[in-house]
Formats: sequence, structure tokens, C-alpha cells
Amino acid sequence: MPLSEYEQRVLEQMERQLTSDDPRLANTLTQRGHRPFGRYVIAGVGASLGLLLLVLGAANSLPWLGVIGFVVMFAAVAFAFAAPHRSSGHRSGPRGVVQSDGQVKSPSPAARQKSSFMSRLEERWERRRGESGR
Repeated sequence: MPLSEYEQRVLEQMERQLTSDDPRLANTLTQRGHRPFGRYVIAGVGASLGLLLLVLGAANSLPWLGVIGFVVMFAAVAFAFAAPHRSSGHRSGPRGVVQSDGQVKSPSPAARQKSSFMSRLEERWERRRGESGR
């Protein structure tokens, strides 16, 4: 059922308000990230195989087989929940900010260079020191 014009206007107004109040959250919500279904299938098969090895190791009194089964299960679950690797064309780091008009502003080259963990911590520290008036 389509939205009425009033509902569409209210929804757009709420989007603009969210974007102006919390741009980071708006940016997170607009990103389209999903894991491929095949990743879960592979992880399920790996976890099942690991469980089978674990049970066989316990049933045959072979502790080394049980340990291998546990390691396989753990690796399969870690594979399922780990972030998938991006293609080589994608750079990790600042991704941009959604502006109040709904457009995504890309970070400047200087912001991309300062994407290391320590530099972000230093920036936060300086901001906090500046806010406290010291």
C-alpha cells in the first residue's frame, strides 16, 4: 500500500532530522552491507563437519580428532561472522557523511590519510581537551 503525500512528507522530514541530529547513524543506516548467502552455507557445512569429527573423536577415544573437530567448528563460525573482504578497488577508512539534503559527501584526501586508529584517538583526545577548556 503506497504512502500518502502527507506520510511521505513526514517521512522525509524525519529523515532530514535524523541526518542533522546524528550523521554517523544516518550514514550507517544508508550503507548497503550484507553477507553473501554462500558464506553461511560454507560455514554451516564446516560446523557440521567439525561437530562430526568432535563426536567421532569422543566416541573412539581419540582426543586429537576431537580437538581438530572443535577447531574446524570454531573456524567455521568465525568465518560466518567475520567481515567479508572487500575487493581491491575499495579502500577502508572514512567513507563519507550523509548531508542534510541526502547527498553523500566524500571525505577529503587529507581525511583519508588520517584514517589510522592512533590518529583518530589523538583527534578525539584533542577535541576533549579543547572542550574542557584546558
